[in-house]
Amino acid sequence: MQSNPLPSETDEILLAQPRGFCAGVDRAINIVNEALTRFGAPIYVRHEIVHNKYVVDELRAKGAIFVDEIEEIPRGAIVIYSAHGVSQQVRQDAAERGLQVYDATCPLVTKVHVEVVKLCKDGFTVFMIGHAGHPEVEGTMGQVDSGIVLIENLTDVEKLNFSADERLAFVTQTTLSVDETKEIVNALTKKFPKIIQPKKQDICYATQNRQDAVKFMAPQVQLVIVVGSQASSNSNRLRELAEKLGVPAYMVDA
Repeated sequence: MQSNPLPSETDEILLAQPRGFCAGVDRAINIVNEALTRFGAPIYVRHEIVHNKYVVDELRAKGAIFVDEIEEIPRGAIVIYSAHGVSQQVRQDAAERGLQVYDATCPLVTKVHVEVVKLCKDGFTVFMIGHAGHPEVEGTMGQVDSGIVLIENLTDVEKLNFSADERLAFVTQTTLSVDETKEIVNALTKKFPKIIQPKKQDICYATQNRQDAVKFMAPQVQLVIVVGSQASSNSNRLRELAEKLGVPAYMVDA
């Protein structure tokens, strides 16, 4: 009979290090709280500030209203952009509605936005490694009208019809780990040896560091519990990684 993998009162619980939200999300949550304290309710937030039900519910109880589209916000109201960032079209729509904007975009995401605009102005075609429909990808690709191409997998790389001598560069969705993008990056650099890569200091290692923590702990434990939302791709990746390493893993939503 298989033993119960769930921990008992006598089992030792190890806490991963690092853990919790990244600095960009912590900053965004603080901005929403500060706005609620300073201006009072309601404060509108474009997209949920984080994929965490308890944080979102707590902010909602204080008067935060989460919306998907700028058109849902009354004219002249206060809006906060989430850490994922927004497209230029969203900024234009907010200005046309006379919204008071507070930007909680992660500074590393902003760096990617600035780099994309600069590269496109300099005549480069930029490949964006990421997932279609993700708010960060929509925001980054929406910094320019043209000249940026989404790459989700190796098949997308194979389909690229550019010469090796063209001016090419790539950026990545910051919430993807270095491990998750490695195969695509290797395929791009092999196909286009002159392609411009992101500067090392501009890469977000928050996701990678948390996955490395799971790798470090896996040989030491009988069970991994990931505290995170089913809607969070990062939380799901941590659970999948533990299982891939041969350790039973469960997700609990805080």
